[in-house]
Amino acid sequence: MSNFILGIDLGTTSVKAVLLAAGCRTVAAGHSEPTAADLSDDSGIKAKEQDPGAIINAVNRCLAQLPGDKLQHVSRVGLTGQMHGVLFWKANSGCDWSNGNYFTPRDTSQLVTWQDRRCSSDFLSSLPKPESHFGVSTGFGCATIFWYMKHRPQFLEDFSVAGTIQDYVVSMLCGLDSCVMTPQNAASWGFFNTASSQWNENILKAAGFPVRLLPRCVPPGALVGQTHSDWHGIPAGTPVGAALGDFQCSVYSCMSSPADAVLNISTSAQLTFAMPADFTPPDSPQLESSISYFPYFDSSYLAVAASLNGGNALATFVETLTAWTKELGVEPRDSCLYEKLIGSALNQESSDLMVSPTILGERHAPLCLGQVTNISASNLSLGHVFRALCRGVVSNVASMMPVEHLQRAGVRRLVGSGSALARNEVLRQEVERAFPLQVVYGQNADSAVGVAMALCDRL
Repeated sequence: MSNFILGIDLGTTSVKAVLLAAGCRTVAAGHSEPTAADLSDDSGIKAKEQDPGAIINAVNRCLAQLPGDKLQHVSRVGLTGQMHGVLFWKANSGCDWSNGNYFTPRDTSQLVTWQDRRCSSDFLSSLPKPESHFGVSTGFGCATIFWYMKHRPQFLEDFSVAGTIQDYVVSMLCGLDSCVMTPQNAASWGFFNTASSQWNENILKAAGFPVRLLPRCVPPGALVGQTHSDWHGIPAGTPVGAALGDFQCSVYSCMSSPADAVLNISTSAQLTFAMPADFTPPDSPQLESSISYFPYFDSSYLAVAASLNGGNALATFVETLTAWTKELGVEPRDSCLYEKLIGSALNQESSDLMVSPTILGERHAPLCLGQVTNISASNLSLGHVFRALCRGVVSNVASMMPVEHLQRAGVRRLVGSGSALARNEVLRQEVERAFPLQVVYGQNADSAVGVAMALCDRL
């Protein structure tokens, strides 16, 4: 039997694992599981946290569904997942392998995710200025650690290691007593200079930041260790790659030409294209710019319009409708409701109702929240409202990176990807109206495939 590369994506709402046949980029098997990891926030600090135990449980369920005979022939393991967030754990006791061929978390914090809102604009403005082209927003790992420094310093004393959730899994698989991170995830934390691949240690030390928690950085595609135990049938001693960013891996799985741009709409939304090989980002943050430059592979960059508002805005609308109907004594099912909303909007081909869906603000405009305008008696049907909401999600991303910007960069084709776009024909219609380019939808546009492909290409 041929060898396989295992790619795992630890997403915001689900975990996906794929087995890629080494050498031919063919997906031999795959499975996904919902994490149901969100924790309720009773603290009043606008926290957005997830239970790492629920996430790892979803990983274990996912791998249990993959063919055992193929897992025995895995030659590389690659991890990717949600960026920006931070998990803390104790070195040498961060997990428990006593159940057999899988581990469960132990001595960890909750995962503070990229959606966390505890860092106010005033708090962020009080932080030192980074020596990086990336600014620092709420939900970024370093901002969260600064928040704990100010509000709960004892909390940080309980832990010796920090990383993203995907970095944590790599550390546990390899039995590492520290965290190893790629620039893709490090840049998402803030206070990381991608040109030098170094943390802003002097700036952080001067501010009293616990630099002992900063991971060591290695290039994307690097191997950081080997599985120190059998894991779901994968033999001990199997090489494991440093964890990558889910966004970069999603792009890697479907961008096949420099003339391609990729529009991903999942929980959030991103529009991106590859910068020329000789591009260098600005020296300092462009705080009011809607376009950022994410480190990619081989020292290259992606130009990215990263919106906080994507499928989550649609989900919030569905949840709100569900709550309203419950108040009226009716018990609808979310999945059924979503399909009915799509059907209503497909029957309503256009609407003059205007919805700005920025319910979470945007990183470059955190106080610019959602609006509904041009309301009339004739445009209040569910078809009108959902059509306008879908158009608003697409229009918001398009306003952050206008089509003229794409055309000047030589983009001729738009590759659509992401779970929200795949599921929602109304969104796809609005994409084709907003972008007068050739639009195609990626068959394998997902991060689990992308991390496996990235490892495969670097064998």
